[in-house]
Amino acid sequence: MTDITVSDTARRPMRTALFLAVAMAATVGSALGFQYIGGYIPCKLCYEQRIPYYVGIPLMVLAVLASLIKLPAWTTRALLVIVGLLMVYGLYLGVYHSGVEWAWWPGPTDCTNVAGPVDTGGNGVLDALDKFVPPSCDKAALRILGLSLAGWNAIASLILAAVAFRGAQSRR
Repeated sequence: MTDITVSDTARRPMRTALFLAVAMAATVGSALGFQYIGGYIPCKLCYEQRIPYYVGIPLMVLAVLASLIKLPAWTTRALLVIVGLLMVYGLYLGVYHSGVEWAWWPGPTDCTNVAGPVDTGGNGVLDALDKFVPPSCDKAALRILGLSLAGWNAIASLILAAVAFRGAQSRR
């Protein structure tokens, strides 16, 4: 029987991609948990901060598969770099949103109204949907240890970007 051993250096990009896929899923999953279980309604900027995760998770799954089927090492490393860049963009979005919440700079003009209770007025839910206004981007719905969820997203994006770039430096 032939024993095929793969060096730790060869497995590092795959392990990094797998870690990133799980960590990104946990990060965006916690945001979805706050939304659907905790009842926190996200604002426009909150939704935009999820985009790097929605794009990055499938890319990391592809990177794991590319490594498993033994595609050239540059494919896995290239996908890690792309996800690193996505997380840098996520870092930018998190810092921007945090700055809007702390009133360091203005936010988008279409993200300033605060949602009130939805009153259908006897007209039905479909009529009420036209009048629903999402929450304001300049007010943090929740602060944990002094940081809003946007601030925590910035920290998570920074760490995930560093992990992705470090993993991309590994050679297979």
